[in-house]
Amino acid sequence: MTSTETRARGGYGYGALWKTVPREVFFLFAGLPVSAVGFGLIAGFVSAAFGTIATFFIGIAFFVAGLYIARGFGAFELLRLELAGQPAIPPPDWQSERARSGFWGWLRSLFGNGHYWMYLLHTGFVNFVVSTVTFSIAAAWLAIVVGGLSYWSWVGLIPSGDQDWHLSRWLFGVGSDYDLIDSILYLLLGLVFAAVLPYVTRGLTIAHYGIARGMLGSFRYDQLTEQVGQLQAARSAASSAEGHSLRRLERDIHDGPQQRLVRLQMDLAAADRQLDRDPARARELIGEAMAQSREALEELRALSRGFAPPILLDRGLVAALESLAVRSPVEVRIESGLPEDTTLPQEIERNAYFVASELLTNVTKHSGATLAVVRIGLRRPESAGAWLDVEVTDDGRGGAVPAEGHGLAGLEERLRGLGGLFELSSPVGGPTVATGRLPLSLG
Repeated sequence: MTSTETRARGGYGYGALWKTVPREVFFLFAGLPVSAVGFGLIAGFVSAAFGTIATFFIGIAFFVAGLYIARGFGAFELLRLELAGQPAIPPPDWQSERARSGFWGWLRSLFGNGHYWMYLLHTGFVNFVVSTVTFSIAAAWLAIVVGGLSYWSWVGLIPSGDQDWHLSRWLFGVGSDYDLIDSILYLLLGLVFAAVLPYVTRGLTIAHYGIARGMLGSFRYDQLTEQVGQLQAARSAASSAEGHSLRRLERDIHDGPQQRLVRLQMDLAAADRQLDRDPARARELIGEAMAQSREALEELRALSRGFAPPILLDRGLVAALESLAVRSPVEVRIESGLPEDTTLPQEIERNAYFVASELLTNVTKHSGATLAVVRIGLRRPESAGAWLDVEVTDDGRGGAVPAEGHGLAGLEERLRGLGGLFELSSPVGGPTVATGRLPLSLG
């Protein structure tokens, strides 16, 4: 049992067990009538289904009704367990998508889904048997508690002819004041049973929970199928994001440095032709070529910032973000919530830098903002599923949307490919808050 489940079941310690006793007693006592009704309905509908199977459609209709009744009782049992203090059980996959594919698809999803049959078995047999046993134990235990603790108050009301049997005489064989000794013995017995009561009700409730978790919860197969689907979606998103990034890099190189290098080549060729005839004009062309080379170099440096700059590798994420802020045309403030001794994996830092760089580029190009704030911090650092949050807030005009083929859409795909999340809040008029969440284990 995990610590989360233990806390959900009322916490640790004897005192904490007593807090859920009323809910558990109500759960156990209500379980018998509820399970009896479910047992009766399932028995009736299944019997009617087999009795009318010759008519096929009527028999199928009774069987379908029985499956849906079982599903309803199973869902109610999960709710009752949760109200009794047990942790929520993940619901099963009811194959709703397949059921939307028409009548025969719905019928196949119904009869081909093992969860329906498990619910039918649970409602039509297992829960009734288990509830009968746990109800009997709980009722007998509470009867001993109540009877033992109150025996002294009503023993005098028993007619003398019915008092031939005494617990004290059976145990000790001697004594004269049997009523007094019996009252003391029954009081002690009631106290012992009352002291153990929280463990009994918790154990009986957990027995129901274990059976429900195995029969009414999602199968391991369902979880694996969902994980495979998520991994396939993440792989597709990563592939799409990589293609988007490569196309954008190709476009940026073509529109920027490549054009300047072509212009540089033309200026140098013209200078070479003018070198003997007009040295002054040649020097002017060489000066223009040098300016073109400097601008091409700056553009190449700007493009390289989308990768891992040396400062990121040498001094870490915060220093790299501060360097990014200095170069930004918009005023940028960096706020780090990382503890001083935090050491992030290099791949995490590189992707976090890319997220911040992409968001600041979007702020510069489209927001009309005068100030942007970059915040980084850890979410749930004490657990195994910790995240690194990179949040960029600007005071621009707002209205940002992750349109297909643009930077925010590419960033969203990139994060999804890494198993992360992208959140965007950008009402018209601002402010815009964009957050990239990166899992601290990227695979």
